[in-house]
Amino acid sequence: MSMNMKAGLFQQQTLKMAMTQELMQAITLLQYSSQELSAFLENKMVENPLLSIDQPTSSLFQPTFDRGKKGKRTLKNTYDANYWIEQISEDTISLEQHIMSQVNHQHFSGERQKAMLLLIHNLDENGYLRTQLDDICIPGISPAILEESLSILQELEPHGIGARNLQECLLLQVKAEGENLLAESIIENHFLDFAEKRWKDLSKKIGVTLKEIQEVFDYVQTLNPRPASLFFQEKPSYIVPDVVVEVRDGMLLVGNYDGNTPNLNVDKGYLNRMKSHKDQGVQRFIQDKWQEYQWISRGIQQRKETILKVMQCIVEKQPACFHHGLNYLKPMTMKEIAANLVYMSPR
Repeated sequence: MSMNMKAGLFQQQTLKMAMTQELMQAITLLQYSSQELSAFLENKMVENPLLSIDQPTSSLFQPTFDRGKKGKRTLKNTYDANYWIEQISEDTISLEQHIMSQVNHQHFSGERQKAMLLLIHNLDENGYLRTQLDDICIPGISPAILEESLSILQELEPHGIGARNLQECLLLQVKAEGENLLAESIIENHFLDFAEKRWKDLSKKIGVTLKEIQEVFDYVQTLNPRPASLFFQEKPSYIVPDVVVEVRDGMLLVGNYDGNTPNLNVDKGYLNRMKSHKDQGVQRFIQDKWQEYQWISRGIQQRKETILKVMQCIVEKQPACFHHGLNYLKPMTMKEIAANLVYMSPR
C-alpha cells in the first residue's frame, strides 16, 4: 500500500495584532515621564501648527468602587480644587518665556506667535540661529512672516539673540546701545580686518587712529558673544509625580498630578482658516496634522487613565503599606496588575 503526498494549498487561521501608528504612539506616550511628555508636546507644537498648550489643574480621586451589574466598577470622584504640591525646585525662567514675555500678544497674531516659537526652538545654546529660514519654514507660516518675526526677535533682550553669526551678534548689541557709532561702522563694514587685528590698514581705510581702534576693541570686549548662555545652564532635575496618594480621614485618595504636564488643545481659529484654503497640498497637510492631534490627545488621555488605574490597583492591594510603611509591603506581580486592569476596563 502506498500513498502519494502531493503539494497542495492549505488554509490556516492565525491571529495577529496590527501595530497601528496610533497604538505605537499610545505605547510611547505611556512610557514617558511627565517631564519627557512636556518636552514631547513642546516639540510637537513647533511641528504641528494646529496644536496649542494650556496649563492644567490637578484633582484627587477616592480609590473605592461601586460594583454594579456584571461586575462593573465606577470611580467615585472627590475633586479638590485647592490641592497642590509644593515645588522644591527654583522657578527659573526659560529663554522662551523670557522672549515671549516681551511680545505684545494683543498685536501679535497666532501665526506670528508660532513663527516666533519656531525661531526660538531653532536657536542653539548660545542664542544663534544657525539654520536657514527656508529650511525651518513649515506650512501655515509664510516666509515673509518668518522673516518679520526674526527681525522682531533680534530687537528683543538679551541683545544679540537670533544672530546668524558672531558679527551680527555683536552688531545687534552695539546698535541696541546706540552710543558708539565708530564701533558700529567697524563691525558692520570692516569686521574681518578688525577681528584679525590688521589695524594699521584699517586705520588708513577709515581715517582713525590706532588708539581709537583700540578703544573700540576694549568696548567690544564688554559685549556678550553668547547672549543665551545663561538660559542654557544645567539645572537640577527634580522628580515630578504622575499620581499622588494621600491619606485623609483614614481613607487613601489617589489622583493624577498634572502640575507639570500641559493640556493639549487645537488652535480652532487657525484650523478654520486653513479649512477654506484651495491648495490641495495645504488641505492634506492640515488633515494629517488634525489626525496627529487626535492621536496624541487620545494617547495622553489613555496614558493618564492607565497610570491612575495601576495606582488604584496598588492602593487596593497594599493599604497597610501606605498607612504603616514598607514593612507591610505584600508580594505583587505585574500579572496581577494586568488582570485587574482588564477587569476595570469598560465593557
